Amino acid sequence: MSEGACRVDVWLWRARFAKTRSAAAAMVEAGRVRLTHHGAQTRLDKPSRSVHVGDVLLFPAGSRLVEVEVLGFGERRGPADEARGLWRDATAPGG
Repeated sequence: MSEGACRVDVWLWRARFAKTRSAAAAMVEAGRVRLTHHGAQTRLDKPSRSVHVGDVLLFPAGSRLVEVEVLGFGERRGPADEARGLWRDATAPGG
């Protein structure tokens, strides 16, 4: 994987949208994650698919749909404050 990309399951886990990497992989394999890359939206089917800075992910979290823009990848699964720096809410006003 290049320095400008990260596996989607790893990113979801590091950004704390999944408790485990295998839970993130299962979410992707079930077809519940959509990726918008360069304006084209696709439903992801493999956890090994790449995400890049600037991509937008859409997926269910609890009883709501979450749409986030990827801002970074992180080196590890760190504390929540560190994880919040990896994404921004794509549905928020002004962004």
